[in-house]
Amino acid sequence: MSARRWSVGTGAVVVLVATGTWAMRPGSVDTRLWDEIRPVVEARLAADSRGSGYGGDVPALHARWFCQAEALDLAERGDEVRAGVDTLCLEYGVRDGGLVECGGGHGPQVVRLERDPHGAYRVVSRETPPDGAGNARWTHAHFGFVARAALDDTMPSDALESAARAHFGLPADAPVRDC
Repeated sequence: MSARRWSVGTGAVVVLVATGTWAMRPGSVDTRLWDEIRPVVEARLAADSRGSGYGGDVPALHARWFCQAEALDLAERGDEVRAGVDTLCLEYGVRDGGLVECGGGHGPQVVRLERDPHGAYRVVSRETPPDGAGNARWTHAHFGFVARAALDDTMPSDALESAARAHFGLPADAPVRDC
């Protein structure tokens, strides 16, 4: 993870401004909270991606989405969490003993979660920037300077490729090709 992160910890001031953005002070992400919500966020990303790639149209590929998220900023208020995340989702299938990449997307999102009475989190909303000219304006309105700078970093797909190979029972050195 990059050292360029934003967080709001216990006792920090969070301000909701008229534009609907949350202003946060720089720091490091609360890793305890991120470890709790990350699997929920990534599962939701994968579930919401289903049916949106080429592999879904080709049943013989047995395609599946694999997603990862990196926290850029977290804000916890009572039983609610706002997570500004950088996401990478890739659709992989299998053909001729190798992995095929059939679709994907990379970009920032704002994910809001709620904790139920038993302590489990669930995603209640996801916001993504619009394509085109509105993208930069949306990103500027939803992320602070440091978080926006972190979005310039690339997210490697190695972990997703490894997870896909394991899911499909392929060897660790199985090639990855385009669909």
